[in-house]
This record gives sequence, C-alpha cells and structure tokens, in this order.
Amino acid sequence: QVQLVESGGGLVQAGGSLRLSCAASGRPFSTYAMGWFRQAPGKEREFVATISWSALSIEYADSVKGRFTVSRDNAKNTGYLQMNGLKPEDTAIYSCAARFRAISQNAGDYNYWGQGTQVTVSS
Repeated sequence: QVQLVESGGGLVQAGGSLRLSCAASGRPFSTYAMGWFRQAPGKEREFVATISWSALSIEYADSVKGRFTVSRDNAKNTGYLQMNGLKPEDTAIYSCAARFRAISQNAGDYNYWGQGTQVTVSS
C-alpha cells in the first residue's frame, strides 16, 4: 500500500507560482512512478505530468509544457510540481498518483491517489 498526501495549493494571481508537494508513505518511494492530474469543475480529470522512479523519464501535457516542472526527492519520499506562469485555466484540484510500473499519462493506470489540493488562479 502507498499513501499520498498533497500540499501547497492555494490562491494565486495570474502569472504567479506555486509548488505542490506529494508526500508518500508505505512502500519504498523509489519503486514507483508518479503522476500529477487535475480536475476543474464540470470537466474530466486530465493528465498534467509524470515522472519515473529514477526521474530519467518525464512527460508533460502540452498545456503545461514550459511552465510546470515535475521532480522528486526519493530520499525525502516526496514528489513536487513547480507551477510557474499560472493562468486562470489552471484552476483545478490537483492530485498526485503512483504506479509500480513505467510512467503513464492514463489516470486509469495508477493504483494509488492522494486526496487532492485546490489551486485557484485569479485573473
């Protein structure tokens, strides 16, 4: 079992930055890939970023490329999503997820999920 807890969400003006954290416990953090997803009101959950256990494989959604950076610190059992240049359309609940295989952009491939953290970007 893996437990994931996100933090770092909040209210920020357009153009601002936030860093989300995903603290993991349970099985060794370095054994699984992590993904970040978001869901805005009235919309389906969408892929944001994913990172392999070694951080050698990383993928981003086109909508966040060049603005968001995913990373992880296996020694601290924590993953991060640095979000710069935030836009109102980035407003959503952001969740981290884990899977014991290669990275994936498909939410259905992930076995464990955090509860999510709200990010609100004002114009």
